[in-house]
Formats: sequence, structure tokens, C-alpha cells
Amino acid sequence: MSDIVCVLSERSGKIFRAKKGKEEIKRGDFCIIESELGGDLAVVIDVSSIVCKYHKSGHDAVKIIRMATSDDKKKFKWLKEKEKKAFDFCLRRIKARNLPMKLVLVHYFFNEKKGIFYYTADGRIDFRQLVKDLAKEFKMRIEMRQIGVRDEAKIVGGLGVCGRAICCFNFMKSFKPVTIQKAKKQQIIINPTKISGLCGRLMCCLAFEDETRGRMYSGEEKVEED
Repeated sequence: MSDIVCVLSERSGKIFRAKKGKEEIKRGDFCIIESELGGDLAVVIDVSSIVCKYHKSGHDAVKIIRMATSDDKKKFKWLKEKEKKAFDFCLRRIKARNLPMKLVLVHYFFNEKKGIFYYTADGRIDFRQLVKDLAKEFKMRIEMRQIGVRDEAKIVGGLGVCGRAICCFNFMKSFKPVTIQKAKKQQIIINPTKISGLCGRLMCCLAFEDETRGRMYSGEEKVEED
């Protein structure tokens, strides 16, 4: 059996490759995986497929900290409820203070000592009074983290024009520049509604198609030279 398993995050709904320890793990087991929030609850969905065995070194896999207990499951459910209430409260305070920002998501740390409030805005926002409101209400450290529209799509997710989950949410680790020239080289009709993603920017898959097209033509040229 591979040391790498595939798990589904209960918090984000994303699939991760995870490196297991000495404990035996089977499909359907719940575990705690490492995350920037001090831990995330995930369910094991695959333990033996080629996806799990790929790159056995696990250099791109998260670590399974331990198996989850019933208390862990209850706590994550409780944290989700707290995050929703924090989101609603923050929205009301943003409106009350007339701040030009869009709240995207709220995440609590597993130890409940810090909350991250993700938002988008056209420029810099003076949110000092908002942070005071939040800290007074929730009695924890508050971090306001500004993100771009592409990052918003990566966090929230959704379905692309292809009918599948958008690439940035599904598997992309980082964003690559996408230019209109990539679409023109593929002889695509330049219709903004057809080549723009949920974020309003050019679809990331235009870059994938361009790379594939480049490799295909390189192969054809090599055959001709031979």
C-alpha cells in the first residue's frame, strides 16, 4: 500500500494527497491533516489508486497529523457555525461603517485563538475600527487578509463553462499569467463572455491549451527535421 492517500477536506471541499504515518488507514476514515489554520478535518477517499501512488516521495503531499476523534468532528462542525456567525456579523459592521470592501470568507484557527477574514477591495482599506469591532465581539486575534479576484475564485470555487469545477479551486497551486495573445494564437473568437472565468479574468485553461499546442507543434517540427 502506498504511503500517500487521497483525502477530502471537510472545510474547503478540496482533495489533497496526504502522507500517512504508521497507522493503518482505510477509505472512509476521518483524520486531521496539517494546514495553515493549525489543522483540518478530512475524510480518506482513496488509498490505492495510481493518483495516490504518483510521486511516492510525497513532496507535494500534506501530512496526516493523527486520526480524528468524535470530538474533533463535533468541534469542526461547531467551528463552521462560528465562522458563519462571524461572517454575518462582519458584513453588518462593514455596512455600518460604509467600507468599500467585499467580504469573501472567514476561517477560524483550530485552537480558536485567531480568525482570518478574507476580503477583496479596489485599494487599501482603513479597517482599524472594524478590527476593533470584531476583536471585541469574538475575543480573539483578528487578521484582515486582502485577496485578488482570482484568489477569491480559488477559495470559493464554482463550475466553469466546461461544466467541471474551476481549475484554480480543483488542482492549481499557483496562478500563471494569461494574456489575450494566448487566445489569439489558438484562433479563438475573442468574446469576453466566452474566454473569461468566474473571476472576470481570462480563463486559466487558455494557458494550458497554449502549452499543449506548443508541445504538439514542437513534435511535428521535430518529425519534419528527421
